[in-house]
Amino acid sequence: MTQQLRASASDPFDVVLEKRPRHIAVIMDGNGRWARRRGLPRIEGHRHGANSVRRVTEECVRLGIEQLTLYCLSSENWKRPEEELQALMGLLRKYMLEERENLNEHNIRVDIIGRRAGIPSDISVEMDKTIEMTRSNTGLRLCLAVNYGARAEIVDAVKLIVQDVKDGKIEPEDLDEGVIGSNLYTSGMRDPDLLIRTANEMRLSNFLLWQISYAEVWITDREWPDFDEQLLRQAISDYAKRRRRFGGLPNFDE
Repeated sequence: MTQQLRASASDPFDVVLEKRPRHIAVIMDGNGRWARRRGLPRIEGHRHGANSVRRVTEECVRLGIEQLTLYCLSSENWKRPEEELQALMGLLRKYMLEERENLNEHNIRVDIIGRRAGIPSDISVEMDKTIEMTRSNTGLRLCLAVNYGARAEIVDAVKLIVQDVKDGKIEPEDLDEGVIGSNLYTSGMRDPDLLIRTANEMRLSNFLLWQISYAEVWITDREWPDFDEQLLRQAISDYAKRRRRFGGLPNFDE
C-alpha cells in the first residue's frame, strides 16, 4: 500500500485515493467488431486488445488500484471457430512469456481463475510459471479470468463444500456466505467495487456473478482495443460520484 500511495501522490488525477475503487473488474468486449469495421481479421482485434490490457494495467498501477480482474476467455468462448481459438491461445502464451519482465518491473502479482480443462498443457505450464514468478510482488494484483464461467465456479465451490460436509469438516448448519466465498476461485480476494464493460453491451455474461452483487456498473460504447487511460479515469471519476448504499438508505447529512 505504501508504494501505491507514493504512486498516486504525484498524480494530477482529481479523484483522491480513498474514493477510487480498490478492485476493478472488466468485461473486455468488442475486439472482433473493432477488427471487422476496419476490414481486418478478428484476431487483429484481439492483438490490439492485448495492447489495451497493458495500458490499463499500467494505469491501474499509477492510480493505486489494488486489484484488476480481466475477463480474458469465457467458458462459452470455446464455441468460436477453431482458427480463432488457436490464435487466442497463442496470444495468451505470448503474454505469459513476454510480459513477465514488465509485470515484475511494475511489482504486479498475477493470479489466474477458471478451469484448466481445455487449456493446452504448454500454455498451462507458462501460466503457472508467471504466477510463481510474480508471487512475491506486492503491488497491483492482476487477476486473469481464463476459461472462466461464474456458474461453473459456483458449481465447483458447492462440490468442495459437499465434500467437506461428507468429511465432517463442516456442519450443514454452519454454511453461510463466508463459507461459500472461501471456496470460490476468488477466495482471499476482495469483491470488485467497479465493473466496466466495453462495446455498449448490457449483459453480465456469466462473469463474477457472486462477487459483483454490489459492484457499480459502468458501460461505454468504446470497443476494448480503443479503451485507454483517459477512459479508465473517466470510469473511476464517475464511480467516485456515486453513493454506494449496499441496500441501505443514503445519508443526507453527508
